Amino acid sequence: MKMIVAIVQNADRENLTAALLEAKIPHTRLNTTGGFLRAGNTTLVIGIEDDQVDTVLGIVEKSCKEREQLHRPGHGALHADAYAAPAKVLIGGATIFVMNLDQFRKI
Repeated sequence: MKMIVAIVQNADRENLTAALLEAKIPHTRLNTTGGFLRAGNTTLVIGIEDDQVDTVLGIVEKSCKEREQLHRPGHGALHADAYAAPAKVLIGGATIFVMNLDQFRKI
């Protein structure tokens, strides 16, 4: 058995959870906050059989795409980067951890 932990941006959450439900992949959704842009994220915890890993990874890859966003560093004159020029950064996609499980139970 495997546990997949997938951290995705909130903008990708609906597409991903709908695709997982369509594929009958049960999951638990946790609201989280990202560190770099302090944007809202969703963390999905998915317990599956070993032979379903590629299916789940494919669904995540199709549902969570990278895109550019304009980032304005700093939020005020006291911040070191307050006067830095805005820069384009890549956001989206997913951070995925696949771990072995000794046991998985639904009670």
